[in-house]
Amino acid sequence: MAVFLLVVIVTQQVATPGSTGGAVTPSSNAAGQTMAEKVARAQADDPMAWGDPKAPVVIVQWTDFRCPFCAAFAKDTLPTLFTQYIDTGKVRFELHDAALFGDQSVDAAVAARAAGAQGKYHEFMTALYAAAPDSGHPDLPKETLIGFAKTAGVPDMTAFAAALDDPALRKQVTDATASAQKLGVNSVPFFVVGNQVVNGAQPLMNFQSAIETELAKK
Repeated sequence: MAVFLLVVIVTQQVATPGSTGGAVTPSSNAAGQTMAEKVARAQADDPMAWGDPKAPVVIVQWTDFRCPFCAAFAKDTLPTLFTQYIDTGKVRFELHDAALFGDQSVDAAVAARAAGAQGKYHEFMTALYAAAPDSGHPDLPKETLIGFAKTAGVPDMTAFAAALDDPALRKQVTDATASAQKLGVNSVPFFVVGNQVVNGAQPLMNFQSAIETELAKK
């Protein structure tokens, strides 16, 4: 259902949990833009995105910081994608919030954005996922989030702690989650690789295959 809704809504440009399974589903290209390009923020200074904004392939991931499969992807697959595709200018990778597992999921996404405001989004994400359990949803009280920020090297911890209660940041997360659900994203991790939907934390080779297919079109 998520795949169908995403394809339909994005193609028409109309502007809870995880799974290790899923599918890679190709979709048609409309108006010269891929599905990923249509939902991407495409901001050069985006702290939740990595890689050249003009890279030939865009990947959008919807994530929840309490999702064990999101953690598995971040630890087992994303580092290789950085080495092979993101750091080499072939892929632009964007994270979008889909805080589906309750208030602590929203709190964690707020904390990540607060770290990102100080240039430490990726480091915060890495610290949080490094501590994630192999299964189940971790307990993430604010004290734990502050600990991850310290591990990530967030320079101004006073500002970070204050930002955890920032209603504007919380609204950003809840709005992003609502947008994800409007697109039919109701499980995470969920990806769009160019014009292909990848549902779940699939093996590295599946992402490599999807990326290479998209690169071959350029």
